[in-house]
Amino acid sequence: MLNNAWSKFTKRIAIKADVATLYKAWTTQNGLEHWFLSHAEFKKADGTARPADSAIEAGDTYAWRWHGYEGVENGSVLEVNGKDVVRILFAGCTVTVKLTEDRGMTLVELTQDNIPLEEDPKKNLYVMCGEGWTFHLADMKSIYEGGLDLRNKDMDRKGVFNS
Repeated sequence: MLNNAWSKFTKRIAIKADVATLYKAWTTQNGLEHWFLSHAEFKKADGTARPADSAIEAGDTYAWRWHGYEGVENGSVLEVNGKDVVRILFAGCTVTVKLTEDRGMTLVELTQDNIPLEEDPKKNLYVMCGEGWTFHLADMKSIYEGGLDLRNKDMDRKGVFNS
């Protein structure tokens, strides 16, 4: 029997950037493509495309693509509060990002929950998503603190964790 502890994880990182800057990085197409995705496409609840610099809203849907990864992740925006919380449906799970000012830095706390229990390691979202979020949060820190983008942008280079 699988343990229920595998249904949720939280990743936290402190980044030397203000909350408003990092909130925009999570809530706009341009922001997400700067540190996380090769392409982010958002559609409003009425099905029209959301402009690349426009903040997402609850009810929006998305299609996300990564550098070095051929798949597309489709999901929806569940909640945004306009300042420090974003909640999305991602890979069939709920991902919540909370931003908190902490002694001159912003604490980024990402929680993925409702992860389905899976014995097959090739399908285990707890492991796969945990690894992915850890890398991308570190890349976010690298980009916002020093400008160095750690992502693999070569579509011909497969099997590297920084895709």
